[in-house]
Amino acid sequence: MAASVCRVGSTVGRALAKTRSPILLSLRRGRASVSYAQSLVGAPETRLTTLDNGLKVASEETGHATCTVGLWISAGSRYESEKNNGAGFFLEHMAFKGTKKHPQTALEQQVESMGAHLSAYTSREHTAYYMKTLAKDLPKAVELLSEVVQSCSLNEAEIEQQRGVVLRELEEVEGNLQEVCLDLLHATAFQGTALGQSVLGPSSNARTLTRQDLVDYINSHYKAPRMVLSAAGGVNHEELVGLAKSHFSGVSFEYEGDAIPVLSPCRFTGSEIRMRDDALPLAHIAVAVEGASAASPDIVPLMLANSIIGSYDLTYGGGKHLSSRLARLAVEENLCHSFQAFHSSYSDTGLLGIYFVCDKHQIEDMMHWSQNAWMNLCTTVTESDVARGKNALKASLVGQLNGTTPLCDDIGRHILNYGRRIPLAEWDARIDAVTPRMVRDICSKYIYDKCPAVAAVGPCEQLPDYNRTRSAMYWLRF
Repeated sequence: MAASVCRVGSTVGRALAKTRSPILLSLRRGRASVSYAQSLVGAPETRLTTLDNGLKVASEETGHATCTVGLWISAGSRYESEKNNGAGFFLEHMAFKGTKKHPQTALEQQVESMGAHLSAYTSREHTAYYMKTLAKDLPKAVELLSEVVQSCSLNEAEIEQQRGVVLRELEEVEGNLQEVCLDLLHATAFQGTALGQSVLGPSSNARTLTRQDLVDYINSHYKAPRMVLSAAGGVNHEELVGLAKSHFSGVSFEYEGDAIPVLSPCRFTGSEIRMRDDALPLAHIAVAVEGASAASPDIVPLMLANSIIGSYDLTYGGGKHLSSRLARLAVEENLCHSFQAFHSSYSDTGLLGIYFVCDKHQIEDMMHWSQNAWMNLCTTVTESDVARGKNALKASLVGQLNGTTPLCDDIGRHILNYGRRIPLAEWDARIDAVTPRMVRDICSKYIYDKCPAVAAVGPCEQLPDYNRTRSAMYWLRF
């Protein structure tokens, strides 16, 4: 018997769903016959049920012929120690190498026969295993996912084989300079804390992790209260809850010796790290300050601030007519090949920053104008800037949920972060409530006169000294 049931969504939305209104039907058929506001009201509700063991079941029925179902777990590199850093990523590789009931070949045949796609990812705070399949195959998909998570075989021979695969992946990631740069940024910004560790872990750990390390990781973190079974598409919530009870009611909610893993507090350190390599053609630079946590009320004004700064790539059209001031400068002054404002939010902290790729002779100018864009947010942001940012942010939030897999991912992460799914209508209202004064005040709180963290990879000789970078985080005004 389910312990609790919660529904997310407006009363109007539920009424529309029950009556099969033209608004909802036209949305499902992909017609542009309703306004943006009507589409928010007519969006399907997200239903949430908690099982007796603490596992949460959440779903959104969209009426598609396909569905995505997955298990989102509150576990990632932040929960690892220096000794087992990379265990979560290693487990991700082991997940599809067979279970106690299905060897690897049989598991692959089961997935292939359904025409399904089985995948997984690991981040700093979350791990996900999910499957996209036809709606009629939902029961089989849930069964296979439960096996993958609860009954992974962890065969010694497979572990040794995957060790080589993981080492090759680590080598390949070294070629992705954006990932290298942002990993270095975390390493210096959160130095001495678990959040500074990379998701993949060091190669030394990949060589030495044992089967027992992986078993200990599963026993410590794969607990029912830290799991969400999420589904989106052609799914029936009552059916999903029944499947969850059948396959996941046996997941433990007790810890050995009551040793409940608690996230250690993270400390942000204003600092700099350079990995200079003059043989590389372009410099990759990231500069960031400490941002807001995922559940902070400041998150929306900061998202809006990033939307105002925007992003740019050489392939963009528009040239000097781009709406972002920094993008126009990038075009007119040939400052960079690309840039993007980002905000990585975690359960108790975040990173608010700008990442850019440029020629080695343009580093100083691009850094100057990036910090200048931050100062403008803190002091002179206008009504028109905010209005433009709101439109861009709304379009981005809606565009990210295009398909059952992004929807399912959004549901899973929201339940882990907030304990509920925040509907688009609520995001829309919170964005509309932001004023230029709020943007200036919140940006001043997080950016103005704060110590930044800086990471640079490539030919970065021209990167300004850290003291100069720090002194550009405020203006001398009279």
